Amino acid sequence: MCSGAPIFVIAEAGVNHNGDIETAHRLVDTAAKVGADAVKFQTFTADRIATHSSPLADYQREGVGFEETMQEMLSELVLSPEAHRELKAHAEEAGVVFLSSPFDEDSADFLAELGVSAIKLGSGELTNTPLLRHVAAKGLPVILSTGMGTLEEVREAVRVFAGTRSQVALMHCTSSYPTPPQDANMRVIRTLMDRFALPVGYSDHTEGHVAAVAATALGVCILEKHLTLDRTMKGPDHRASADPDSFADYVEKVREAERCMGSGEKQPVMAEFAVMSASRKSIVAARDISKGSVLTSEMLTAKRPGTGISPAKMNEIIGRRASVDIPEDTLISESMIDTDA
Repeated sequence: MCSGAPIFVIAEAGVNHNGDIETAHRLVDTAAKVGADAVKFQTFTADRIATHSSPLADYQREGVGFEETMQEMLSELVLSPEAHRELKAHAEEAGVVFLSSPFDEDSADFLAELGVSAIKLGSGELTNTPLLRHVAAKGLPVILSTGMGTLEEVREAVRVFAGTRSQVALMHCTSSYPTPPQDANMRVIRTLMDRFALPVGYSDHTEGHVAAVAATALGVCILEKHLTLDRTMKGPDHRASADPDSFADYVEKVREAERCMGSGEKQPVMAEFAVMSASRKSIVAARDISKGSVLTSEMLTAKRPGTGISPAKMNEIIGRRASVDIPEDTLISESMIDTDA
């Protein structure tokens, strides 16, 4: 990813398996079917993430539909080590990259032992310097989300990886589920690119595909979007996720936007040449011109089609002498005029 290749699209399955391994396997199959490049889960133990009394965020409470602590909710969403192994093997068989986000040092160790190709760190870990250092020491590529962060906090996080073997990609993100358009702040993508000279992606929590198209135009190399089998399922993230049809449309729009970007080199494309001859203009006789007449600006005009001498050369034609009679409305050609005045 991030080396001139197409945008790397991550289907964030997250905890949308609701703790059920069969649902997790269906998410792997769905990620492959809708055109994602990777499927990503989350690796944690509930008591390492939150205290026993830590409350749910409002969006999580709305998603689960009842009152419980964060630790209680998370304990129902844990994937076992064996489940991770099954899902990684399944993803590889399905042709998508298996990724997961660790939320503690032990989980990061497990993912490294599992052989993941990169570590994705969520926005909540941006200021978790001990975990950042632990991950940096592994030398794996790191995708770091920056939601809720300031530029200085991003800078401090990036410094942790300086001098290590870890290659870092930053993900712009707004940690609001779903994110309203006015909070997406897409220009931050360019800010991150300019300030850090690192690959930049976008972790997209908006609804629809408009933000992804904007991110594509801004030059991201990674896009991440939550995937669910059904947005009406109970759980913290389903309502801010794309269902299979929406995700497939999302990927299609991103790929279309990529095709629209082109090379950046300003020159006519093949499809324009047929239009060029019909739409551009040529130097034309504005009136009858007698043989031997010295051509003046009053004798000449510019009209379609563009198959004759370009009006850009008008000053080169003025002052030369007609070598034949030229009727009004005739395209001027080099054979009709003398080489010299």
